[in-house]
Amino acid sequence: MLELKNIVYQVEENGEGIGILNDVSLVIPDGKLTVITGPNGGGKSTLARIIAGVVKPTSGKIFFNGQDITDMSITDRARLGIGFAFQQPVRFKGIRVVDLIRLAKGEKKLSSSDACKYLAAVGLCAKDYINREVNSSLSGGELKRIEIATVLAKKSALSVFDEPEAGIDLWSFQNLIEVFDGMRKNIEGSSIIIISHQERILQIADEIVLVKEGKIDCQGTCDEILPKLVGTESAVKSCGVIDLWKGGDN
Repeated sequence: MLELKNIVYQVEENGEGIGILNDVSLVIPDGKLTVITGPNGGGKSTLARIIAGVVKPTSGKIFFNGQDITDMSITDRARLGIGFAFQQPVRFKGIRVVDLIRLAKGEKKLSSSDACKYLAAVGLCAKDYINREVNSSLSGGELKRIEIATVLAKKSALSVFDEPEAGIDLWSFQNLIEVFDGMRKNIEGSSIIIISHQERILQIADEIVLVKEGKIDCQGTCDEILPKLVGTESAVKSCGVIDLWKGGDN
């Protein structure tokens, strides 16, 4: 279980402290897929980076399975079982996809066939990707799915995804929904946090947390919270390109 107590995060601008998060307290239960949503600039991505250890809160405490991890680095948190997928995946020139999966799995001798299972889970044909470098030759959607494959390989106790839909096309987005829905159905012994404002991701959540103006505005089950969000700035529907297939003139 992850617990945040009275988290405050401020940045300095022109010598003054600007509040990004203001006294946020939150419990992420085990065995659940939790989506943190809210208007742009509300603090949700900052909250994800604080959970992962990318940045430290100005004040407050973070506990993971009862242990105080407030001052732990992202590396130490990863060792405890907290995985983090960046909004913009990192490219690694000279490192192959199979090497990245082996690093995530923690097994230097992981076979290519075993690595292929994780690529197949995110909709990538292993023979086309297993020996490719994780560099600029890969699209944003390909990188995103490869990063998710490494999270699957790591089998983190807590997996945090910061706006995983960012920069991917409509077809990759549909596959992304299927991957996360599959993770949710097999979530035993772990938890998932997704930062998103896409309605289709909100629809598969067990819990939804609305972050607005640096505070928790509301929290509850999908059935409780989603009807309040649909049609508002807090939940933006996915790409409408599919409307072009309906025979319209424009």
